[in-house]
Amino acid sequence: MSDLADAIPEDSAMTGADLQAAHAARGFMPHAEGLLLHRAALAAGGGPMLEIGGYCGKSAVYLGSAARHRGGVLFSVDHHRGSEENQPGELYCDSAVVDVQTGKVDSLPHFRRTIEETGLEAWVVAVVGSSPLVASHWCTPLSLLFIDGGHTEEAAHADYAGFVPHLDGSGWLLIHDVFGDPADGGQAPFHVYCRALEEGFRDVAAEGSLRVLRR
Repeated sequence: MSDLADAIPEDSAMTGADLQAAHAARGFMPHAEGLLLHRAALAAGGGPMLEIGGYCGKSAVYLGSAARHRGGVLFSVDHHRGSEENQPGELYCDSAVVDVQTGKVDSLPHFRRTIEETGLEAWVVAVVGSSPLVASHWCTPLSLLFIDGGHTEEAAHADYAGFVPHLDGSGWLLIHDVFGDPADGGQAPFHVYCRALEEGFRDVAAEGSLRVLRR
């Protein structure tokens, strides 16, 4: 990995309550990957951060606790209707996030509860809407962008194309679910990762399927 990895602190700023909340929140991010996410956010400086794919708030705890530590803010963009693999009948559907009245995925109440119970409401802002729509109106420079939204080629590349232009010159780009081998997982995040390398980003660090990059 790049010598830029030296910029990532080794220690966490998460409290015991933060760690407990991260473990308890529904989601698919292993703790070791979450800690790298948190530590990269600590290194990202004072500008706003943005994640695509908040789901039930697990990643927002890792990022939001870093925002609290450095006096920043995390914008969490998600339509909260679930990715393709989260839909009823699909492999990664959690029946607890399906609204019994509508039969549709609705992760927003779970996200709000996670952030409220962790005491991070002053540092985490939920932006409810599709990533391309929000990106088309976005104007704020970002110190960190975390892509963990839809895993189709169209969705993943739209997330990248919509928000990477808003990264500041030294901004950090993090991509989740990067699997080089198709047998391990879907290829769209891997293709976005390859696109980022082709467009001037460099590897900084990795843990599991999480990749940390920087220009």
